[in-house]
Amino acid sequence: MPISTVLTRALGITHPIIQGGMHHVGFAPLAAAVSEAGGVGMITALTQPSPEALRAEIRLAKSLTDKPVGVNLTLLPALAPPNYDEYAQVVVDEKIAVVETAGHFKGLAPFVTRFKKAGAYVIHKCVAVRHAKSAQRLGVDMISMDGFECAGHPGELDTGNWLLLAIAAKELDIPFVASGGCATGSQLAAALALGAEGLNMGTRFMATVEAPIHDNIKQALVDGDEHSTSLVMRSVRNTERVYKNETSELVLQLENEQPGNFDAFAHLVKGDNYKRSFQETGNTQDSVWSAGQVMALIDDVPTCKELIEGIVEEAEDVIKNRLNNAIVP
Repeated sequence: MPISTVLTRALGITHPIIQGGMHHVGFAPLAAAVSEAGGVGMITALTQPSPEALRAEIRLAKSLTDKPVGVNLTLLPALAPPNYDEYAQVVVDEKIAVVETAGHFKGLAPFVTRFKKAGAYVIHKCVAVRHAKSAQRLGVDMISMDGFECAGHPGELDTGNWLLLAIAAKELDIPFVASGGCATGSQLAAALALGAEGLNMGTRFMATVEAPIHDNIKQALVDGDEHSTSLVMRSVRNTERVYKNETSELVLQLENEQPGNFDAFAHLVKGDNYKRSFQETGNTQDSVWSAGQVMALIDDVPTCKELIEGIVEEAEDVIKNRLNNAIVP
């Protein structure tokens, strides 16, 4: 039987599993496959080259499923920032039911207000409970608590999910989901036990049939383990967890030689390099690309339906049998 939580009831979905936003991965085919399988998939807004391209991607997803599909909009400071306002307007125009926001708080408030006014359910991703409290005050509906194990940007506080989720349950007044290092049904059961309403998974969905990335990247995730990532850009306080390869090791070398000098390695961490590896060459070594420690739990490349149903079945088994049997009359 399905697992019912605040997340499933709020979004009208079957399973408490979110496919989070991922650059050069979160396209319509993957998002629609996750939603069709009973979770909720996210299209990554800023992977699209323009707001109108995002509109086309949303409409493609809607043609592939009649289930709710969300959009991730990450707000980050940049020398030449994208037109966040126009991307947000597309989200509103297309009547997106759920929006995953992330990034810095400066300027977040008007977007939360705008999305809520349009009827969207807003989930904000945070790496610290104090940030989650700030988002709570802004009126977001749910928090995605993102532990240090996660792919991409884990922040600078290095707090793992075992502690982060327990603190969130104690201190937040709004619901939250677990994010970072998530891949299995036993983890879903554990997250529920810690007070979460479901899982937000990124890297695990990269290793699925529908993920629109090169098979070499998927195989690297299957072959990797918990030691197969590196933390780069710590010296410029923009830490990113990435796949450990020749290029990430070179970035670390340059950071050690010239601490704080982003220009020394900027050419190695360009998004275009990442995109080329994922969409064209499949070269796992010549770019810096986000990946989480959850690789240790990835052993296959299933369909999204197989993955989600397997996670939920395992969680149900853990809850009904292992946990119930642990209680002695």
